[in-house]
Amino acid sequence: MKVILLQDIKDLGVKGQIVNVSDGYGKNFLIPRKLVKPATEGALNDAKEKQKAQAEKKNRELALAKEAASALNGTEVVVRMKVGENGKLFGAVSTKDIADALKTQKELDIDRKKIDIKEPIKVLGKFECTARIYPTVTAKFTVDVRPE
Repeated sequence: MKVILLQDIKDLGVKGQIVNVSDGYGKNFLIPRKLVKPATEGALNDAKEKQKAQAEKKNRELALAKEAASALNGTEVVVRMKVGENGKLFGAVSTKDIADALKTQKELDIDRKKIDIKEPIKVLGKFECTARIYPTVTAKFTVDVRPE
């Protein structure tokens, strides 16, 4: 019996996948629990259309991520922080500070969780950072920490 998975099932497959299962397993266990639906001709067409739509969405997201990465690669962002004696900062520069600076200076809306700092920034100067914009797309940029 061919069925379409409505959610991920261990040892069977992932959501949206079409798999073959035994008739008893499908009719007595999977269908009553609404884990699958029978793979009728209409349901198969719907599943194929959903897969196409998901592929197109991923391609659009990848194109936008590449565009953002090209705009961000090699740029420099200035972050202003309060400074004490000896050029030490009060606190450290966080990824939120960097994301805010990117938004105001470069008009790029990058989530703070996607920004990687090698080590905490606690002094003035220039530092290399990377942003994981998409799973396969990264961009490197410079953060210039200056006094307020």
